[in-house]
Amino acid sequence: MKVLLVNGSPHEKGCTYTALMEVADTLEKEGIGTDFFWLGNKPLSGCIGCKTCVEKKKCVFDDRVNEFLDIAAEYDGFIFGTPVHWAAAGGAITSFLDRAFYADVCGGRKSFYLKPAAAVMSARRAGTTATYDQMNKYFGLMQMPIVSSQYWNMVHGAKPEDVKTDLEGLQIMRTLARNMAFFLQCKEAGLKNGVSLPEQESGIFTNFIR
Repeated sequence: MKVLLVNGSPHEKGCTYTALMEVADTLEKEGIGTDFFWLGNKPLSGCIGCKTCVEKKKCVFDDRVNEFLDIAAEYDGFIFGTPVHWAAAGGAITSFLDRAFYADVCGGRKSFYLKPAAAVMSARRAGTTATYDQMNKYFGLMQMPIVSSQYWNMVHGAKPEDVKTDLEGLQIMRTLARNMAFFLQCKEAGLKNGVSLPEQESGIFTNFIR
């Protein structure tokens, strides 16, 4: 089993990465493989609603979003890390998730269906809980079980060295990793012992303005 840790910070080895590394190290100790996927620091467009993904099964903008979609099906779980900008997730990861999840649904890939996910927030001071709510809405809509920790999944610090002194924050990351590992192991055991995935109905779309 493998978990993909997505670093949504423009800084490849900054505070968000430091938090994700604590998660990754613990997952590895629990017998779960890990890989990192950095969004980079080039501009990422938001979704333009062109619906090209319905036909092409990928986003019309051929960038890190499509690279992510090409490998997502290989993973059993996901951790998405983001810095806090203006009491919200960073613009890059917001555009990234908008497009990646929309292209997955419209393209019929179902790479994320019932795969556990969690968000990790990094902030100097405030805005983490608002960002936590924002990120979890993506997972809820994608039918991804949300893995939690002993507290909200956040670390604090203006630089990586600060994060390493946030002892409670680092413990939260380790607990999150162990909870993720437990969920993945339970899911695997259930499927091996004949527990079937839920029946899926065809989608129903109701417009409220007629």
